[in-house]
Amino acid sequence: MISKTYSPTEIEDKWYSYWLDGQYFNSKPNPDKEPYCVVIPPPNVTGVLHMGHMLNNTIQDILTRKARMEGKEACWVPGTDHASIATEAKVVAMLRERGISKKDLTREQFLEYCWEWTHKYGGIILSQLRKLGASCDWNRTRFTMEPSLYDAVIDVFIDLHQKGEIFRGHRMVNWDSQALTTLSDEEVIMKEVNTRLVYIKYRVANHADATITVATVRPETIMADAAICVNPNDPRYQHLIGLSAVIPLIGKEIPIIADDYVTMDFGTGCLKVTPAHDQNDYALGQKHGLEVLDILNENGTLNEKAQILVGEDRFAARKKIIKLLEEAGHIEKIEDYKSNVGFSERTDAVVEPRVSMQWFLKMERMSQPALQNVLNDTIQLLPPKFKNTYRHWMENVRDWNISRQLWWGHRIPAYYLQDGTVIVAKTKRDALRKAQLELQLYALTEEDLTQDEDVLDTWFSSWLWPISVFDGIQNPDNEDIKYYYPTNDLVTAPEILFFWVARMIIAGYEYRGERPFKNVYLTGIVRDKQGRKMSKSLGNSPDPLLLIEKFGADGVRTGMLFSSPAGNDLPFDEKLCEQGRNFCNKVWNAFRLVKSWEIDPALANKNALAASWFESRFNVVLGEVEDHFTKFRLSDALNSVYKLIWDDFCAQYLEMIKPEYGQPIDAPTYEATLDFFDKLMRLTHPFMPFITEEIWQNIRPRAQKESICVAAFPQVGATNQAILTDFDVVFELVSKIREIRNSKQISPKTKLPLSVRTQTPDRFVALADLVCKLANTSALEFVQQKVDGATSFLIKADEFYVNLATEIDPEAERERMQKELAYNEGFKKSVTAKLANARFVQNANAEVVERERQKLADAESKIKALTEALALV
Repeated sequence: MISKTYSPTEIEDKWYSYWLDGQYFNSKPNPDKEPYCVVIPPPNVTGVLHMGHMLNNTIQDILTRKARMEGKEACWVPGTDHASIATEAKVVAMLRERGISKKDLTREQFLEYCWEWTHKYGGIILSQLRKLGASCDWNRTRFTMEPSLYDAVIDVFIDLHQKGEIFRGHRMVNWDSQALTTLSDEEVIMKEVNTRLVYIKYRVANHADATITVATVRPETIMADAAICVNPNDPRYQHLIGLSAVIPLIGKEIPIIADDYVTMDFGTGCLKVTPAHDQNDYALGQKHGLEVLDILNENGTLNEKAQILVGEDRFAARKKIIKLLEEAGHIEKIEDYKSNVGFSERTDAVVEPRVSMQWFLKMERMSQPALQNVLNDTIQLLPPKFKNTYRHWMENVRDWNISRQLWWGHRIPAYYLQDGTVIVAKTKRDALRKAQLELQLYALTEEDLTQDEDVLDTWFSSWLWPISVFDGIQNPDNEDIKYYYPTNDLVTAPEILFFWVARMIIAGYEYRGERPFKNVYLTGIVRDKQGRKMSKSLGNSPDPLLLIEKFGADGVRTGMLFSSPAGNDLPFDEKLCEQGRNFCNKVWNAFRLVKSWEIDPALANKNALAASWFESRFNVVLGEVEDHFTKFRLSDALNSVYKLIWDDFCAQYLEMIKPEYGQPIDAPTYEATLDFFDKLMRLTHPFMPFITEEIWQNIRPRAQKESICVAAFPQVGATNQAILTDFDVVFELVSKIREIRNSKQISPKTKLPLSVRTQTPDRFVALADLVCKLANTSALEFVQQKVDGATSFLIKADEFYVNLATEIDPEAERERMQKELAYNEGFKKSVTAKLANARFVQNANAEVVERERQKLADAESKIKALTEALALV
């Protein structure tokens, strides 16, 4: 016997172990089955489960479970990303606690600590996903730093370098002075900050009291100024072009130059050009051949080239230099100012523009197929609104800075000779052989070669993910890659649409000649009730595991989806999980009710009509669910299932068929109800895997190793529209009678007399018993005339009477009917006015006009019935 209360923890642990033991999630190529494949967006090995993961992986699991039940060879590949910057930060913190500094370690020693940390903590998030019910093929778990995936990354670097797509050069890059590495443009988050615009006076060299004033938000970089630039058309400064200005505090002379780039109406119309510390200044410096003087160390402190404030942090130096400039009389004024400043996505440090020798991947040629095949919907972005964002990025794509100044990651396979010659090869031995054969340096030894210290950007490994998880780079014709690629659906967040999604598409066309996936489902951001993004820093993000402990995994899964349309943010409230848990309890209690019934084989089936109605209703909703799935409206699909079970099955069907207390039920009705439960559980399983497995296993005896995981997903069957229409009338009729009871405060236990005046009596003969049962009325009486003194109402063309002569106060009833008559007369007046408006009738949709005419007809019928009823009271 199924237990009295639903205990999620006990059931979830039991069935997840059962699924793993039964290997229901395992997948291998099967030529007789259609493949369905999803690759997990690999979470960082530093990560723990957060609400974004919960939403993302719930959606992936729903899609995978449904495909598996549809008979497809479903394969959901899990794995983790090595996350260079985040992992190094964690390891450095761990070492600090042990009293060890990274700078005191060799590269090999530090990497040993990285592997130690990864082996200890790296699998946490994947184990947490099991608590959610994730049906991944855990035997296929991959890691971006495992040997085969590592080799794939190195092979791709070498291949692209040989194609001339990867090059090394000095460029202005984004520098993270906390992580001590470069960042790609996409890893820089722009924020508006309050700062100060400082107006600094520079003395014009050899011109006595003449000065020129510039406005800057970065006074700490004046020591790196290479020029002052004015617009050649600015009459205020034309006489100064070609002269020199003197940098305050250090006395260095720099030229005053002219360029159309300068905006005359910003600040003073004069620009301090600091090529080493500003992206635009660097371009201007290149154009005019200016000196590039970097006065900052890697950690953001001033170096010896600054001459003053050496060793000071850049922000401390900013405050101190303002004071020094004020004391020396070089400050004209200071204004409050809002400025857009770049911050590191990983460390939140202010990004420093810096000229550096880095490795780059050319993007112009490779990005073309990725752009075209999204715009032409070969790859569909869902929702489609993200196509414009994608197009903007891809049409303005810049070369990708792929080198990072870190130790944890894929080390760049480039080797340097003592004269600076670069040889790209997989190993030092390969590099030596290449140098000897191609450069004729036969006396060279491995000791003469030094490998590049940098590693590749983390995204340079994850962009290969849909290919590399199937070993498709090194073994492009293997069985797995040929069967599972291209994958079907990718579920991810919009903020990494360019970081990761676009680059995977680029890699897919470069290395497989086709798309890596068919659909990209972009989830929204999980926000709190105040609309804020959930984050640890705000303390507004609940622990998902605690939510699962409190509400059960099924409750949390459904709670996440109740208000989560694709691409729209999810306003999360714990009450949603409570709603999910209540739904589980509703299903559980409904099943307990059915299982509690005694069966009497001798009883005739009196519920065939109710069963036919629910069969049709089930098929209608199933069709809606399938349509929602094709459009990735998973929230809508869940809500359709929710209403089908809660409203149609529990509130209507079970009420129609349940026997009186203590009485048995007939066998055909009982069997039909179990069949409905079976189908409902299979329909609901992708959303709520645990409770559906528990109930499904208890519906009927199951064979050993049988599971709802691989049971067939329901298929849409025939619907009987006539029965659906008739039952709509039944439910409206029952609702009207209940309204009468409530308005007149009549007990639900009181049996009310019910009559009907209709032109189609045969229609109601079959429905009469249901109406009597649901509304607690006496046998339905068919009449030809109005019933004097009875409360009446219309449903379509049929008029019903409830004789309440012994149950109500005549005066109170007269007052009620007069109010209802006044309301309907007012309603008729407004509809008549609308239909009298020629513009409305001409311009409105024909269906809308017809609807208004039907409203008018209904109002007139109600007015007539109320008028006649009032005459009889």
